[in-house]
Amino acid sequence: MPIPSFARRTFLASLLALGAAAFAPAYGLDLKLERISVTTVGKGSDVVLIHGLSSSPRVWRELIAAQPNHRYHLVQIAGFAGRPSGANADGDVAAPVAEEVARYIAASGLNKPAVIGHSMGGTIGMMLAARHPESLSKLMVVDMVPFLGALFGPPGTTAQSVKPIADGWLAQSRAAEPAARRARSEANIKTMIDTVAMRPGALDDSFTSDPDVAARAMHELIATDLTPELARISVPTTVLYVTPKAPGLTDEKIDGLYQAAYTPLKGAKLKRIPASAHFIMWDQPATFQAEVKTFLGD
Repeated sequence: MPIPSFARRTFLASLLALGAAAFAPAYGLDLKLERISVTTVGKGSDVVLIHGLSSSPRVWRELIAAQPNHRYHLVQIAGFAGRPSGANADGDVAAPVAEEVARYIAASGLNKPAVIGHSMGGTIGMMLAARHPESLSKLMVVDMVPFLGALFGPPGTTAQSVKPIADGWLAQSRAAEPAARRARSEANIKTMIDTVAMRPGALDDSFTSDPDVAARAMHELIATDLTPELARISVPTTVLYVTPKAPGLTDEKIDGLYQAAYTPLKGAKLKRIPASAHFIMWDQPATFQAEVKTFLGD
């Protein structure tokens, strides 16, 4: 039955700002989380939502308001969007966060929740599904490939061969002045979000993220190839993606890239979302919500 508009407005208003008092701490668990914090909202089947690099759970607001018939577990990665860096202050970010998400799911007694991850959150979701297949029932990856480093080098690029590029990128990021980092974030957001009204929130998350945590996480994403692990993912997997705005990059080329990248993951459903940039949930909200609805079996 359709949800009355006033109910949707009331539900959305109750969210206010993610992480505020409107969200109850997840279960009051006696579980020490050092790399993530988790808040829950709603009732129904469990869905774990994982945001991307220098982002926050605010990307899921419209989805939650449109489909409130689930209990959503909103993961906030430490070091992003103004949160203290915690254990993410050193070393890798994505892989240990995936381990902590697995611990959270187990300690919470969740029965194989669905997992949706955007960008780096998609990488974390793939790590979770490959390394802890008992933790989830299904996976949705939103605009992320299993080996980001392949886009930074020529055909045949490997995790080993791309590492010098990742190292150089990390050094350059750490050496950048705050003004230069801010300008780069502004330029990046313009290419990643077509909907102008949604850019300020993303910029705020980026500007208030720890630059070193973000730089190390990006280094890890470039230098990590999950392709050999895809065959271990046994849960149903849906991948949504877009055609980036880059010279010479066509829909046909990006379709081929994604099909090749996910070949080892048997049965994966790949779907390109037209007329959208990286933040599909904001550029094409109705389409995104419909895809999630299908994915969750609503």
